[in-house]
Amino acid sequence: MRNSQAAVIYLLSGGAPQIVRKLPRDKMNIDERLFNGALAYVEGRQEEARELLKDVKPRTLSSGLGGQVALVQGALFARAEASLAIERLDDARLLLPGTLVEEAALRREILLVGQAEDFDKFEFLTLAYIRHYRNSIYAGDFWQRFSTGLAQSSLALDERRFARIAALLEQIERAGRLKLYLVIARAAMLRGQLAVTRLAGERALTLSADASADRERAHFFRGVARALTDEYDGGLAELKALDQSKLPERDVPLLNATLQLALDVRKPLPGGSATAADKPPATPARLDLASSTVTLARAHKQLGELELLTRDRRP
Repeated sequence: MRNSQAAVIYLLSGGAPQIVRKLPRDKMNIDERLFNGALAYVEGRQEEARELLKDVKPRTLSSGLGGQVALVQGALFARAEASLAIERLDDARLLLPGTLVEEAALRREILLVGQAEDFDKFEFLTLAYIRHYRNSIYAGDFWQRFSTGLAQSSLALDERRFARIAALLEQIERAGRLKLYLVIARAAMLRGQLAVTRLAGERALTLSADASADRERAHFFRGVARALTDEYDGGLAELKALDQSKLPERDVPLLNATLQLALDVRKPLPGGSATAADKPPATPARLDLASSTVTLARAHKQLGELELLTRDRRP
């Protein structure tokens, strides 16, 4: 029995299937579906492996074998059945704590939990990885998945959570932290979360070097948030002062659309006097788009055009 389990563990750990195929199957005391599923997995027959391994319960197996099986199930079902994949990766972590299996499960699960919008668990898994594996040679892969989880979800877009996100990012080296704040700022801007856009942009400003491309992007995000909320004049001045040559090509249309939108919401209504056109309102506190149906319609049109311009790939 032990030798049979060892053969499956060997397979799931990346062993050569041609070697295992030479073993006498009639003398192996192991579940046929488990054995064939492991073979299908290492030989790249993913659909067959999913079918054979789906009903295997890792916690009914020995911890060594169960942890390996659970990790493989997490990989197999990540796209088709994310909730099942998360459950199996939880099993892998619990069955083999302090091992490469647990670390791999954390790296795989962080992205799935992010996509599931489960912030508490996302935070828990991140802190667990930092506590046990922050110096691992695979840490770069974890932080890449962490970044993707943030960018492809709304986890970082709730202003109330920003302090907790910032605390997690403090665990990352400076360059990585700067990159993530820029990712968050852009994602928040594209989704209209201007408070988070500003918070992330300001964090990025403190981390970026003078006259760098990252500094210009940070000013861009903060300027957008200011111009479209309660600091119209300051935000517009910040946007106009940008060096567009330092912005990524995909951000230039966003800048132009934002500038146009910011200028348009200050245009006088049709039939207004020339004097009114030349003189902006004395108190630019917060844009009151509801004060005029004409102004509101114009702003909605510009926002629609801005949305079209932003339909590119997320960071």
